Amino acid sequence: MTLVFATNNDNKVREIRSMLGDAFHIVTLQEAGIDIDIPEPHDTLEANALEKSATIHRMTGKNSFSEDTGLEIDALNGEPGVLSARYAGEQKSAEDNMTKVLQLLENQPNRKARFRTVISLILEGQEYQFEGIAEGSILPARKGGKGFGYDPIFQPEGSTKAFAEMDLAEKNQFSHRGKAFRKLIDFLQQQQHGKS
Repeated sequence: MTLVFATNNDNKVREIRSMLGDAFHIVTLQEAGIDIDIPEPHDTLEANALEKSATIHRMTGKNSFSEDTGLEIDALNGEPGVLSARYAGEQKSAEDNMTKVLQLLENQPNRKARFRTVISLILEGQEYQFEGIAEGSILPARKGGKGFGYDPIFQPEGSTKAFAEMDLAEKNQFSHRGKAFRKLIDFLQQQQHGKS
């Protein structure tokens, strides 16, 4: 089964390919010859994910999926949420975003946060959504050099490491995206078995 992944983020592509193995053929926007930055105009992850998968489905006519992920920090009333990628401005700088979060949480005892991923899949013209949540906390300073985004300042529950200190296999066990992708993979496998 071939699926177009509506993202320009190589890190996200690497994560899902490492989980899927050879069971499914993932085509990136670049590989599909699509060079657009799909807008994320909505105020929910669910609506932004659908915007992206529907746009690519319209353009390609192929089964496609996308995801939208937000970091939700309790002490900041759920921010940055849908604005996670551009929290410190339109330049989408991970360093600037982390600096802003750390400054806002300075002297804040409540560091509780979660990453939430929503995947929107359009399969044979029908839309399905899958959610993954990683509960955890914001560290007082950056740790580790792996990963991307807010990974150096987020420590998931059940681990003593930041996401940026984990290799991909370890991160996928804890991560929001890993949990959502596993739901997606289970669903796709059921669909395949139903047709075989």
